[in-house]
Amino acid sequence: MEENKPLAQNGEIILYQPDSSIRLEVRMEEDTVWLTQAQMAVLFDVNRTVIVKHIGNIYKTNELDETATCAKIAQLQQEGKRTHY
Repeated sequence: MEENKPLAQNGEIILYQPDSSIRLEVRMEEDTVWLTQAQMAVLFDVNRTVIVKHIGNIYKTNELDETATCAKIAQLQQEGKRTHY
């Protein structure tokens, strides 16, 4: 990691902007970066339904365990909780 870049603290939100076309605010907890389906769609420049399909297939084939890779995380800007992967 570069010296000038701060390390994320537990629960800190990290801004990721590789260029002017993409800007993501992601949640960082310990060594895990959490993104919503919508954030992943922006990151990979695809429709959110593509992300939904891929995530569904990953869980269906048991490639990953849903309980270990999915979390309901409260959003301060909105009421309720949002699923992060």
